[in-house]
Amino acid sequence: MFEYVDPFIGTGATELPPPQGLAATWWWPKPQVGNTHPGAVYPFGMVSACSYSGAYPTGYGLYELNTEGVPPRMHEEQIASGFSHFHQSGTGAIRKYYNYFRVTPMLEPLDALGTSWELTDEVAEPGYYAATLSSGIRCEVTVGPRSAVHRYTFPEHPDARIVIDLSLGGLLIPYGATVPLRAHLQTVEPGVAQAEVVVEGAPLAVHLECDSPGFRQLLWYDRRLVPGGTRLDFDRIRPTTLRPFGLMWRGPTRAGQVVELRFGFSLRGFGQAEENLRADCSTGASRFDARRADTAAEWRKHLEAVTVDTPSADRRTVFATALYHSLIKPCFAANESPFWPMDGPFVFDLCTMWDIYRTQLPLITALFPERAVELANALLNVCEEEGNLPIGYRMAKGADRFSRQGSALAQTFLADLCQLGTPGIDWDWALCHMDTDLRRTYGEEYLLRGITHPVTHTLDLSFGYQCTAVVARHLGDVQLAEQFEALATRWVNAFDPDTGLLIDSTYYEGGRWNYSFRIQHDMQARIELAGGDERFLNLLDEFFGYGADPVKQVGERPGVEELAAGYALNRFEGLNNEPDMEVPWAYHYLGRPDRTAEVVRAAVNNQFGLGRGGLPGNDDSGGLSSWYVWASLGLFPVAGQSLYLINAPSFAHARLDLGGQELSIDAPGFVEPTPDGPPQYVQSVRFNGRPLEQSWLTARELHRGGQLEITLGPRPSGWSRAHRPPSVSEPGSAESGDPRPDLSSTPLPAEVIA
Repeated sequence: MFEYVDPFIGTGATELPPPQGLAATWWWPKPQVGNTHPGAVYPFGMVSACSYSGAYPTGYGLYELNTEGVPPRMHEEQIASGFSHFHQSGTGAIRKYYNYFRVTPMLEPLDALGTSWELTDEVAEPGYYAATLSSGIRCEVTVGPRSAVHRYTFPEHPDARIVIDLSLGGLLIPYGATVPLRAHLQTVEPGVAQAEVVVEGAPLAVHLECDSPGFRQLLWYDRRLVPGGTRLDFDRIRPTTLRPFGLMWRGPTRAGQVVELRFGFSLRGFGQAEENLRADCSTGASRFDARRADTAAEWRKHLEAVTVDTPSADRRTVFATALYHSLIKPCFAANESPFWPMDGPFVFDLCTMWDIYRTQLPLITALFPERAVELANALLNVCEEEGNLPIGYRMAKGADRFSRQGSALAQTFLADLCQLGTPGIDWDWALCHMDTDLRRTYGEEYLLRGITHPVTHTLDLSFGYQCTAVVARHLGDVQLAEQFEALATRWVNAFDPDTGLLIDSTYYEGGRWNYSFRIQHDMQARIELAGGDERFLNLLDEFFGYGADPVKQVGERPGVEELAAGYALNRFEGLNNEPDMEVPWAYHYLGRPDRTAEVVRAAVNNQFGLGRGGLPGNDDSGGLSSWYVWASLGLFPVAGQSLYLINAPSFAHARLDLGGQELSIDAPGFVEPTPDGPPQYVQSVRFNGRPLEQSWLTARELHRGGQLEITLGPRPSGWSRAHRPPSVSEPGSAESGDPRPDLSSTPLPAEVIA
């Protein structure tokens, strides 16, 4: 799979063939750009390195700040003023843009720092990025888990330079800069230096080594050299007083001369930064090729966790790249927390749970269970130290600004691990934090009133209580589990039985229709609340555009009226955004997997493609790409319920390494798809030789591995129509005509009663 990855997919504005069929009726309200970058990254590593243009949102590329529609351009061509470190992957307006320690190889005087050069001959593969500046300097970067290695090949020049700007951070968009609060820089010996900058509360340290025989090592401030200086200290920097500062090496070069620069990074000081560099790159000169090879080997290992068979090189590239994008974030950095002294699991760039909890976290759990345990313990550490299970967590100190997106999303991830019986987590400790987290922010109003606004948080908290009840039952605390399960019934207060939809409220990046069909823990009661099978089916069909006319997508800088008209369509967002990404599988709960097959086929074959414009929207830390991985495999994880729904796969054969257990997925009758081709429907399923009449498997069953055989055909069949996925209540268990619980009978926690 390694050879098929194209890191440039998603780096440009969406440019896909005109959608066919159902896909032509879907409306995209959010940015039409993947917001990925092609830089060198390590699987789940701390560090990335890529060319820096200052563009939104990763620092790479062409675009200005944009939150809807086609992204407006900041640059007309690919340019760079250097190469920076620490980049987001696929996210949007998170107001934390990193891009620290910009390295600029240049032939001009220091006064020209900040000049941008055209990029040509760009090359990227997992763990490696290269480009040539129009100045003639060939630039290559690779990374390790906590390091970066640069290699620059110079033309002949009497005074070439490599300049490191320690003051730069963020983007060149308005209010996009990150100004360090404090900074310290010192030379240690020729070719060796150390530095630390404190950025938004995070002390980021670096140990640098430069193989530069014949070059002078110099400090500079405000684009002027500091003759004889060996140290710069800034005890307090303000945006109004900031002047650029840093380190440089300069000297004559012959044509083809190579200079290598190595960075070791840490959030715990110079000493640990040096240790990290030694661990990643050993010692001695010319470490680039060895580091690149080791990182490539690690990527091969990760990417070999899933393989697919197809005669189409294009489809293999789309799949391989989606898998690659799914394994970049979060950043795992054990023993690196700068905010508390204890060692142990630590993560950042969890940006954000709202984007990744349905698809990417289940993918990590399935393929790399040891990583999932590490992430779970890191989240619990954050909660213990800072008071909340985070919705998003960055390399920054301060309040979680993502709480408006959702509530209680970490509980779904933890419940899945608990139901799998995954070792390595103290579930008593976890239950304590899952419980207390549910009572904060929107949770207090939920407990007092049985509902909270934005009303989507009511759904989140209801499911959060259901997930926490799972852990309580695992620990044998039946009384607490029953209390939580009663609180978990309050999701019905968010719905209007007359419309079958959510009640009036505010909605984050969507409308009531986008959130009305999410997969609840009690889908049977949800369907009854909407008026029964036929009415719920009609609502879903309307939402997915059955019988509707094609829509026109918004262009650059859409106005309020244009956006309002689009939202009024009440239509599926077509994977342009996250709020309704699991809804195609809601049809399973009606016994209509044929409809799921039609919608998923339209999405997989129309919304993803090759080239820089190959994604329909922001990749959001792999949330979008991991959706594609699951959907094309013919599986979908129901987050928090430890359940997989089965659908028609997009490949004749696939193989997954599920933490050491192999699962093969075979599809007899499969026909290679086309965007306008007919869907294929599940005719029958066998799992490990046993006929499977139901449309789901538990995660425990699937993770044991074996063979899943999904026979396909050109027409819908009767498969699974009489066997619906489980709900916490059986059909007909709700009160006649109104399944709302009597809130007065629901016990409140003791502190609320007090």
